[in-house]
Amino acid sequence: MACTSCSSGGGCSSSAKGCGSKGGCSSGGCTRLNVFDWLQDVDLPSDFKEFDLVEIRFKGGRKDFFRNTSRLPLVTGDAVVVEAAGNGWHLGHVSLKGELVRLQMRKKKVPVDSKEIRGILRVATSQDVERWEAVRDLETGTMFRARSVVEELKLKMKLSDVEYQADRTRATFFYSAEDRVDFRDLIRRLADEFRVRVEMRQISLRHEAGRLGGIGSCGRELCCSTWLTDFKSVSTTAARYQNLSLNPAKLSGQCGRLKCCLNYELDTYLDALKDIPQVQRPLQTERGEAFLQKTDIFKKRMWFAFRGDNNWVMIPTERVREIQDMNKRGEKPENLLAPVLEEERAPEVSAHVEGNLDRLDDKIKSGKRSKRKKKKVSAEQGQPVVAAPAPKLPQKEKLPTPKAPAPPSGTEPAASATGAAEAQSEVRRPRGSAARPLNRRSHRNRSDKDNKEGGKPEGTADTPKPPRGNEPRPPRPTPNPNGDSAPRAAGEGGERNGRSSRRGPRPPRPGGGSPTGAPSTPAS
Repeated sequence: MACTSCSSGGGCSSSAKGCGSKGGCSSGGCTRLNVFDWLQDVDLPSDFKEFDLVEIRFKGGRKDFFRNTSRLPLVTGDAVVVEAAGNGWHLGHVSLKGELVRLQMRKKKVPVDSKEIRGILRVATSQDVERWEAVRDLETGTMFRARSVVEELKLKMKLSDVEYQADRTRATFFYSAEDRVDFRDLIRRLADEFRVRVEMRQISLRHEAGRLGGIGSCGRELCCSTWLTDFKSVSTTAARYQNLSLNPAKLSGQCGRLKCCLNYELDTYLDALKDIPQVQRPLQTERGEAFLQKTDIFKKRMWFAFRGDNNWVMIPTERVREIQDMNKRGEKPENLLAPVLEEERAPEVSAHVEGNLDRLDDKIKSGKRSKRKKKKVSAEQGQPVVAAPAPKLPQKEKLPTPKAPAPPSGTEPAASATGAAEAQSEVRRPRGSAARPLNRRSHRNRSDKDNKEGGKPEGTADTPKPPRGNEPRPPRPTPNPNGDSAPRAAGEGGERNGRSSRRGPRPPRPGGGSPTGAPSTPAS
């Protein structure tokens, strides 16, 4: 049959009527408390006799076993007509058949040769299905009318569901109550009003939630309405073992009882608690008594706090056992935390093989810092800074200072003096970066230190060093009334470094003017 005829009601939410999968769709309505038949595709021998008992599912997930005496070819999801309890017939759907039914009966402890097992009459026809659907439409109105009668009689009970038999000869009312209820007047009034045989069946709150269904706090459909059939008692001890807060609002399900899922991980927590020490009394330390605040079972961590202190101290379970053993011997540790011992770090392999690549940079940086500190200390004390003597190197013989060439005739004395000064500057030792050797740290100003320590070698002439900045500068040109520049001294004009003094007098200009720079007279 299609999904429109499943016992959970409602069918699929798609526009098409039924998916044709005979109870195997993924919408969840047809697979309510269903069992997967993993032997349905296995080819059985020809002489093998199939198990004649079949599991049938009814409204609300209720299941029962029936005997297939007629050996009808049934498929999971087929609608069948079965014998009802007492008299009449009822319609259900096949949920399981074959050898898996034998396993289910063994699980629920139902004997195979029980005489209470009723038989299957036939495969449901279209007329049977239409009559059953018409009867199902009466269940909602009957339930609301029965609730109003319960309120009129002031009975302390709760009607949760009504199920009509397919032949409309009997109606079963499911209710829940905390105490015993005298519902004789209720049965009499319901039988007179609906003209059916009334049967009252009390169920627990967990079964009620399973029949009604719903969505749990985990976001999934309730376990009791999808797959859970055996309800075990749940106590607050399971919540204590799992370190859960004993808040009824969080631990209770939609049925008002403790959630069934508290028992799912209880065995895992009990196995993990075997390695956790039992702290019956606070830990004794020199600082005071430490009280247990929290325990992480799987990470094996425990949090303690001192009296009047809001800061928690996290210590492993091994440390807790150690402190407990010390307290039994009458000893008190200084602190909850274990003393930290600094281990000597072994040198790395790279330090032995190739050394540290940054050692030279660190050495240079440390040398610069030490020199800067020495300079600062000497400046504060007013003492001159004396650099460390450099290692003596073999001195090279200096060439004799070449004499300045004689000035040509016709030049002024100033020009000759300028030429001599420029010649001395050419022979003078270079300064700046050009005079520094490649190794700047060990051979800086090597020639100056050698001169200070051992003097000059023989055969070198003393060349006087003129003071810096005493070279004669040419005067600035002043404008002439004729438009020419002011006369300049001999040797001061021309190119730089006194080149004009060596080349001789300048040739006369093509417009007049003397080579000495005297003003020329215009031709008349």
